[in-house]
Amino acid sequence: MKIFHVAAILFVAEALLVAQVVPHDRSSYGKLPRIVLWAWERPENLHFIDPSKVAVAFLAETIELTSDQVIVRPRLQPLKVPDGTRLIAVARLSTNVHTAPTYSLRQNKALAGNILRLRSIPGVSGIQIDFDAKRSERQFYRSLLTDLRSQLPDSISLSMTALASWCLGDPWVVDLPVDDAIPMLFRLGPDRSTVLSRLKEGKDFSISLCRQSVGVSLDEAFPRIDRKRRVYVFNPKPWTNLSFQNFMKEYGE
Repeated sequence: MKIFHVAAILFVAEALLVAQVVPHDRSSYGKLPRIVLWAWERPENLHFIDPSKVAVAFLAETIELTSDQVIVRPRLQPLKVPDGTRLIAVARLSTNVHTAPTYSLRQNKALAGNILRLRSIPGVSGIQIDFDAKRSERQFYRSLLTDLRSQLPDSISLSMTALASWCLGDPWVVDLPVDDAIPMLFRLGPDRSTVLSRLKEGKDFSISLCRQSVGVSLDEAFPRIDRKRRVYVFNPKPWTNLSFQNFMKEYGE
């Protein structure tokens, strides 16, 4: 059983300039287990999962962009996973509503540098960006993803969460330099009826980058999902064996 304290790991890695990445071929992202549990900012003990069938995408750091600054808060809560668990480190980005970011080249490079440190966490085979970018922020976001992909080794995959509306024909997503764009099928807001009706009719997302995976939440009814598709699962409460087993009865193998 591995126990991760991300803040301590990043501090040591930065001080010693040591990368401790378990090697994985980025092309193996498609072979990632079909079920991926999101582990958010709270103590999580996932000792009950089978690493051959379940991966874990954990919130590794929360980053706020304000003025020309990049304010980083690393994960402070322990995460326990069985040995051999495939890990994806998630960086959650937000912008300060009172002091708008400059979106400068300097800010972009500082942001990329902080996210790139996540590859130093032992066992991490991928980095995922969670950012609900507004239309005015898309060029900045594209530049960030391009910088990350150019600097990440082939052993590390790069994925992103995506608003479901982005996956219904929004051209800005088509050629983003990521391995996967995961449409979020919960907290849909005004797009809810359009998205769910489309899925109910058996129609797929029009953007091919969005057809590998979906994101769902335990506190909302699950929409119709192709059983061959990877499912990222969010739990608004701490994971337990019971909540995990109840989900697996619905969407497990």
